[in-house]
Amino acid sequence: MLDGHLLLGWLSFTVIVYLLNLPGPTAAYFGLRSRGWGGIPGVVKHPLKLSSFATRMLTGNEPFSNLPLNSLPEENVGRAHYKLCDRLKLEKKQRRMCRRDPGVAETLREAITMSAQECHYQFRFERWNCPLEGRHRANILKRGFKETAFLYAISSAGLTHAMAKACSAGRMERCTCDEAPDLENRKAWQWGGCGDNIKYANKFVRDFLGKRSNKDLRARVDMHNTNVGIKISKGNITCKCHGVSGSCTVRTCWRQLLPFHEIGANLKLLYENGSKVGSSTNEATGEGEIATGRRQQQQQQQQQQEQQEQQEQPQQQQQPPPPPLPGPNDQIPRTMTLLHIEDSPSFCRPSKYSSGTAARTCYKDNNCDAICCGRGHNTQSREVTRPCQCQVRWCCYVECKQCTQREEVYTCKG
Repeated sequence: MLDGHLLLGWLSFTVIVYLLNLPGPTAAYFGLRSRGWGGIPGVVKHPLKLSSFATRMLTGNEPFSNLPLNSLPEENVGRAHYKLCDRLKLEKKQRRMCRRDPGVAETLREAITMSAQECHYQFRFERWNCPLEGRHRANILKRGFKETAFLYAISSAGLTHAMAKACSAGRMERCTCDEAPDLENRKAWQWGGCGDNIKYANKFVRDFLGKRSNKDLRARVDMHNTNVGIKISKGNITCKCHGVSGSCTVRTCWRQLLPFHEIGANLKLLYENGSKVGSSTNEATGEGEIATGRRQQQQQQQQQQEQQEQQEQPQQQQQPPPPPLPGPNDQIPRTMTLLHIEDSPSFCRPSKYSSGTAARTCYKDNNCDAICCGRGHNTQSREVTRPCQCQVRWCCYVECKQCTQREEVYTCKG
């Protein structure tokens, strides 16, 4: 079993902010060497505008660059990755795995950055937009919301994806390309190219997250969602034909991961169709709580009292009792479904889980009513300058004019 607690450790607030503020290699991985997403350190201080984000969609298929491991100048080249490993909130075994291969530290860094950015993209139209900054993410990771399930899944998927890509790019000492496929009909084509080493990536992620003896509901749900993220990162078989005049006399095939943006979209669908396996509600705050120990006993007593009151009411007014909370020995469904145990807060007002939706940009005919929580929205007119009338010039550049136009911007009222 996978340890959701260990995943929570290196996805904590301090680690996320530290990774997003580090200069250098991460931007090269995403192919963003100019402004916008290229300036990773600016993500925390200057949240991205939606328009600029949409033009820089992550695919996960961007080519790896040669990422220098000595981004920390005070360290020598041979052990530069030790510093990054030590700054991550890793357990003893995880730190050892990080140190034994120079490529692991940068891969962990790329994985968490890629998953954080993809999460932000997938939820850009939602009340909770998976912000890249603040302590809200760390607080959500400690609960059992639908959003918690997505964070665990997208994070493990990002680690699996980044590790498989790092192997095929030659950045790891302990793995290379996927050269030994266990596939049917291999006689019909030749195995070639440099496939993404998904098998090694899956093994590494499971070893990295380790095992946990705790069998409580929350731990098992977290482990299940982490497993979903690993399993969804499966690869496709990509083939190339060889022959005279375009004929396909011989096919060379290799295993290639789905673009990470597609993985994020698939996980978003699982999030929208997620299943609730148990809940406990705090009547004072209206927010979900995890029922454990004394709190669980109080919850069971309260449910029994409510059932007695319902039996005294007329038959037509009775409501079906809520499903019982799964016990420690109950089975978690082994399906590709994201599970949660608590109802999410509304995310409309500022709280420890979000900064609310006041001043959020929305689209008038699309999502303003939902994002603004019925408070209405403000309309502002502004001038924007964008490239227009672009033409390709021989040989190798695009020439554009700069056009100015007015547009309306809608923001939620406070």
